[in-house]
Amino acid sequence: MDDLFADQQPAASVPLAELLRPKSLDEVVGQTHLLGPGKPLRLAIEAGKPHSMILWGPPGVGKTTLARLMATHFDAEFVALSAVFSGVKDIREAVAQAESIRAVKGRSTILFVDEVHRFNKSQQDAFLPFVESGLLTFIGATTENPSFEVNSALLSRAAVYVLDSLKPAEMAQLFERAQREAFPDIVFEDEARERLIGWADGDARRFLNVLETLRTAARAAGVDTITGEFAESTLAQNLRRFDKGGEAFYDQISALHKSVRGSNPDASLYWFVRMLDGGADPLYLGRRVVRMAVEDIGLADPRALTMTLEACQTYERLGSPEGELALAQAVVYLACAPKSNALYMAYNEARRFVAQDGSRPVPLHLRNAPTKLMKELDYGKAYRYAHDEPEAYAAGESYLPEGMRDPDWYRPTDRGMEGKIAEKLAYLRSLDKAASKGGKR
Repeated sequence: MDDLFADQQPAASVPLAELLRPKSLDEVVGQTHLLGPGKPLRLAIEAGKPHSMILWGPPGVGKTTLARLMATHFDAEFVALSAVFSGVKDIREAVAQAESIRAVKGRSTILFVDEVHRFNKSQQDAFLPFVESGLLTFIGATTENPSFEVNSALLSRAAVYVLDSLKPAEMAQLFERAQREAFPDIVFEDEARERLIGWADGDARRFLNVLETLRTAARAAGVDTITGEFAESTLAQNLRRFDKGGEAFYDQISALHKSVRGSNPDASLYWFVRMLDGGADPLYLGRRVVRMAVEDIGLADPRALTMTLEACQTYERLGSPEGELALAQAVVYLACAPKSNALYMAYNEARRFVAQDGSRPVPLHLRNAPTKLMKELDYGKAYRYAHDEPEAYAAGESYLPEGMRDPDWYRPTDRGMEGKIAEKLAYLRSLDKAASKGGKR
């Protein structure tokens, strides 16, 4: 009887994210680089042989959904753990469950571990014997780089697939499906749809949760058309100042960046807090702050990059609100640091040059010569080992392709650490000139 009533359960009572969960690979929105025809994950699934893997990507891009689809496709039992709430005891219970399933049903088990990077080394090692024996097919999901967060033994036994945030066009596709299947009676104006897609920032779960909130609010208010104003007022706590896809958002991130570049710590802190207050993702702001460190400070203060990266790591460790203080500290430090865009400009000039230039060969004296044949062809001949030269500098030596002029891309300023770099480079150039006058290479 329970199953009968479940079949007749109205769709409105089912969470939207669950209602729209794909039933097949073809229903998955996004990840075409993995799931399109002839793409690696689709080929691996269609081969019919499950294998252990790590699904690495931001929140709300379908990691859990893909794991469930694979369990269905392979007719395997699906056992899920969250590394946030589980320990070795839970892993042992999952293994026992897999052994029982194999003995009673003759089915294999897919063990899905969400946030696998939260497990420590001993917890991750606990999977290994059962993955190697074939009892478990391990699928781990992580938002962190597995190269750093998953131990090498487990990583060597699992393929890594990188999932991307959904693109605006893919979010629009998801929106159309949600409206068609869940609330065909409600009309969304273009402005409302665009604001919501921008605010979700490629996170399908977040997007569907917002749509569900709006659906409930619209029906409670007797509204059948959702405008941009209605969306903003309904989601006032998160859309109080701006939305991710709106002009105000980019105006404020621009104001923050320019305040840092302009060396005004109070203004920088103001715009940073304004954006947090408006619901901006702190790690999005962290990524922008890292960009400021390399774009506007560079080698004038190399510590700036280290501080911004550590601030992001601190936020990831502590979360809100404690971690936000570390980001604020980085913002103020950048505002007070000496400024230089010399490295940023040099990099862009080099990129433009290489893009339009031909493929110049590496000069013989700079080539590696690990074999006898290469040495006979003069690979590495006449190379001057800098450490054996006076002041550990081979004055007059050339390191560019033959015929290429010194481009002089990097022009350090006299500010901060870069002032000392400028002095050092000027001195080395003087040694080069003296060497060229003396007839050295």
